[in-house]
Amino acid sequence: MDASEEVVPVSGCLSPDGVRYLNGMSRWRTSTRSGSYTAARVISGVGAVFALIEVLYILMILFGANQANAFFRFIQQLAEPLALFFPGLFQLGNPNLDVIVNYGLAAVFWLVVTGILARVVAR
Repeated sequence: MDASEEVVPVSGCLSPDGVRYLNGMSRWRTSTRSGSYTAARVISGVGAVFALIEVLYILMILFGANQANAFFRFIQQLAEPLALFFPGLFQLGNPNLDVIVNYGLAAVFWLVVTGILARVVAR
């Protein structure tokens, strides 16, 4: 370091020469922020799982999955309540298109709502 350069101490860790560098914060502040970001990630993850269930149901319907199959029924039992009020919202005349639009809107809804909630929690 040149003599003309001035080092301004800031909060953080002390170096061997006694100058503070910005490579850390107080434990309380870090853990509080970390907790809110963790909660935000969990909320976003839940929204992603809900949307994934909806998309999986759409794909199973479009590809003509066997509706008597236990896995299909399991996904259907998860997807229908998660779709809330969207099934039957739009009736476009084509059953496959109806499923894509209505359950697709439900998937987008979950991504948007949980994304907003995650941002609020992360503040």
